[in-house]
Amino acid sequence: RQIGIRGRYAFIKAKWHSNIVDRSLDCFFEVIPKDQIDIYDVPGALELPLMAKLLAETGKYSVIVAAAFVVDGGIYRHDFVAQAVVDGLVRASMDTNIPMLSMSLTPHQYQETEFHDKVFQSHFKEKGLEAANAALGIIEARRKI
Repeated sequence: RQIGIRGRYAFIKAKWHSNIVDRSLDCFFEVIPKDQIDIYDVPGALELPLMAKLLAETGKYSVIVAAAFVVDGGIYRHDFVAQAVVDGLVRASMDTNIPMLSMSLTPHQYQETEFHDKVFQSHFKEKGLEAANAALGIIEARRKI
């Protein structure tokens, strides 16, 4: 599949903790122009891999980015959820030959406090910038093939 000069990006984000996850777009937009990005919301992290695969199968996207904040809610093992998401994204990428970048982050400690929210909002901004630069890097690497 030919990668376009400008590229087209799908950015999927989980709605859980959207006050934190949505910050990743702030810096992603600093690197990738908004008119090159289609944004999709899904309920939670576990929905990211299927949505990513469905979007990849359209053939419209050069890179797909998936963002979620998976925290220990005391009910389930959040590390299992985060691992399932990353495994699913890798499998979808391998099945479709479309690069998928994960910003499915799992903190060691999180409490719904103003302090933690600010810390992780800042972290997601940084990760958004890293994801945008990684997206450009993977497109450039694929052009060389």
